[in-house]
Amino acid sequence: MALLALHAVSKSYGALKVTDVVSLSVSEGETLGILGPNGAGKTTLFNLISGDVRPDAGRIEFQGRDMTALAPHQRCRLGIGRSYQVPQPFGAMTVFENCVTAASFGAGLPEHEAYEVAVDVLARTGLKAQANQLAGGLTLLNRKRLELARALCTRPKLLLLDEIAGGLTEHEARQLVDELKMLKAGGVTMVWIEHVVHALLAIADRLVVINFGAKLAEGKPRAVMADPEVQRVYMGMEPEAVA
Repeated sequence: MALLALHAVSKSYGALKVTDVVSLSVSEGETLGILGPNGAGKTTLFNLISGDVRPDAGRIEFQGRDMTALAPHQRCRLGIGRSYQVPQPFGAMTVFENCVTAASFGAGLPEHEAYEVAVDVLARTGLKAQANQLAGGLTLLNRKRLELARALCTRPKLLLLDEIAGGLTEHEARQLVDELKMLKAGGVTMVWIEHVVHALLAIADRLVVINFGAKLAEGKPRAVMADPEVQRVYMGMEPEAVA
């Protein structure tokens, strides 16, 4: 049984169909990468999974349970955590307080357990030294790490990553990839939207390419990136990125 399954999910805004009869599944322990040009409907797909947006048609299942009608906080308690493309920390709170808040309200943990989870997650995401720093003063790399840490503090069975490497230097992206590899080795299931393709290819077990709201290709990463139609869609990418 798949951990997550989308069955013919569609979403439109007026005449614009942003998700067009999309079906996909994610197995436990798998890392699924999602690619697509800007405006392809990738973030809307995440919003449908997290519950921020309701589908017009189709069904979304998590651990075999139909969760199509569940609210975002209910999905979070079931075990779906997510990061956002633009980090959204509580800037006037410390890094540690941000994590405790996520563990308390996202996972519903009592205070002592929330503290323990926050300490553990900060160590795993390389933020232990910044624990008492105000989140608003972090560098971009550390804001991205905090976005990841807050999602992990909700104790997710499924982690949704929305362009977490976006805006980072190549060196910073590789640092982040190393941290995500450790999470993957620990059994964390991930669905990752990303434009930094070399980062995605370093971790993903499988790729899905979305274009105009519909699935364009799906399969093993190298095979998908060698697909002529995928290369056409990504005409603006550097040649070595699709090699």
